[in-house]
Amino acid sequence: MSKVFATAADAVADIADGSSLAVGGFGLCGIPTELIGALAARGVSGLEVFSNNCGVDEWGLGILLSAGQIRRVTASYVGENKEFARQYLSGELEVELTPQGTLAERMRAGGAGIPAFYTPAGVGTPVSEGGLP
Repeated sequence: MSKVFATAADAVADIADGSSLAVGGFGLCGIPTELIGALAARGVSGLEVFSNNCGVDEWGLGILLSAGQIRRVTASYVGENKEFARQYLSGELEVELTPQGTLAERMRAGGAGIPAFYTPAGVGTPVSEGGLP
């Protein structure tokens, strides 16, 4: 399989419903805008997304959120997306908030085949019991 595709649509053609995706970028910078648009156009659903943030309404991952294509989000910051808040508060969206450094290490470790690692972040807080502060 070639790593180079002629179009964004070609690049996401094999992403199926229920896929897990790591989405790059920081805030609204460096995000894969064309690939997100191609996923929106394909209408794939039930996506599990790992990203620094969830974009804003109608931009970045906010496009997929507004279309109801994301089922679960693991992110370190979610504060500027009203549709995210609506879906989360209504129970439509599963959310795991993870400190930014821990999120980056989880992705690095997973890519290296390391199934688990220890981080002291959250020890002795409600996070260590599976809750939110």
